[in-house]
Amino acid sequence: MGRIRILIADDHAVLRTGLRMLIDSQRDLEVVGEASDGDEAVRKAATLRPDIALVDISMPGSSGIKAIERIREAAPTTRVLVLTMHDMPAYLRAALAAGASGYVVKRAADSALLAAIRDVYRGRTALDPALAASVVQSGLRRRGAPGAGPTTPLSQREREVLELVAQGYTNQQIADHLGLSVKTVETYRARLVEKLGLQSRAELVRYALDSGLFGGEVSSTV
Repeated sequence: MGRIRILIADDHAVLRTGLRMLIDSQRDLEVVGEASDGDEAVRKAATLRPDIALVDISMPGSSGIKAIERIREAAPTTRVLVLTMHDMPAYLRAALAAGASGYVVKRAADSALLAAIRDVYRGRTALDPALAASVVQSGLRRRGAPGAGPTTPLSQREREVLELVAQGYTNQQIADHLGLSVKTVETYRARLVEKLGLQSRAELVRYALDSGLFGGEVSSTV
């Protein structure tokens, strides 16, 4: 099995150098490129097609959140792992809504970052546990507030589709993963919109996080 190919996107050259040394020291990982801003990250992702793009969300040029969306469009097979100093739930929500598959805060240990890279490569969602817990708890509080309606029941297949949508998979990738046709996936997504009253992917991500629908596919990064 070949090494996991990684693109590092961060505007701090010293940090990029440190990350390259850490990653290249692992037998199963290798850095195939670096970018110092969002626009360069998109170009490098489109050219190199790395397995993982390790992206900061505070960079010059195209913002990190926008860069995530553009990387997912330019290189659909590349999964994005955010590495950032921002430890607020709002940034986590925005990153996942843009298509990121993981979110690690820079204060995390080196071992946590390496574990997150491997988890994201395997198709899991790697989230900073404190942030993920905060997001879920805030959702539980909202649902428990006076006047809040009951959680809309979803079928097992609808839950599976929702989880994959929230993790940034395209309709084609969801179809391949679940052994369905793209048209069937589109039908399930339409049902989700009808049942939940949610239109955008950001809203679906928020619902999935608030409802704890990521389940066992979410890994702890520390």
